Amino acid sequence: MVQDKTIGSRIFNVVNYSLLLVIALVTFLPFIHVIAGSFTTAGELATKQLVLVPTTWSLEAYRYIFSTNTVLTGLATSIGVTAGGTLFSMFLTALMAYGLSRRDLTGRRPIMFVVVFTMLFSGGIIPTFLVVKSMGLIDSYAAMVVPTAINAFNLIIMRNFFQNLPEGLEESAKIDGASDWGILFRIVIPLSMPAIATISLFYAVTYWNTYITAILYLTDAGKWPIQVILRQIVVLSSGLAGDTSSMDDFASRPPEQTVKMAVIVVATLPILLVYPFLQKHFAKGALLGSIKG
Repeated sequence: MVQDKTIGSRIFNVVNYSLLLVIALVTFLPFIHVIAGSFTTAGELATKQLVLVPTTWSLEAYRYIFSTNTVLTGLATSIGVTAGGTLFSMFLTALMAYGLSRRDLTGRRPIMFVVVFTMLFSGGIIPTFLVVKSMGLIDSYAAMVVPTAINAFNLIIMRNFFQNLPEGLEESAKIDGASDWGILFRIVIPLSMPAIATISLFYAVTYWNTYITAILYLTDAGKWPIQVILRQIVVLSSGLAGDTSSMDDFASRPPEQTVKMAVIVVATLPILLVYPFLQKHFAKGALLGSIKG
């Protein structure tokens, strides 16, 4: 027979749940304020420090943002770069991680040293720009993908995950005549979906938030991703100096604060919609990949 909880344990649960509820509210309220603020009027936003439910609903900020096809073009660019870049990065990362996870690989330790070295030291912006230019990638979408195709941290996490898989599975597959490619794509990859989902989310967020690489390597404003375009919209709505040549078709600007909040919603919502589909794999993949060094 299960004994009733003691008074002390009940008090602990009440305090614990109350504390977690407060933390959740503190974390969640800013999101509600930003979303509600993007749908409210400038007057209400100026008179209230915290807006959770707009008194007067307004779509003025969103009409301003989507007043031309510029934002839709930027969204299409970001979605394409994010999807293509994530697949490309995952393919290269999985190949390299699988090779480095094999203990019989010649030169495995020196290669891992080079990988870890890149986490501590990098060439910098100018050398990287010169490399990208020499490869003929300037003003191409590949410039936003190729220089950051493999992230050292993601590579190490995936390699550690591969190392945790039972070696007997691969030995059995080799006895049955499976090749290294067959072992990777028919056995290792299907068993590594938690890690793949986690690393894919890391790459997707990185590509979706691409800003500096687009500014450095893209000279055609028509190829800008959504983050750069939204930044230009904020600059234009603020009346600040800047390169707004691609924003000439926008109508007279609405209040600055509502535009900023609408920009945050537009820039954040698409990538947030992806997370629920990967959430069940996220925690498991991140933890399992960090068990071994």
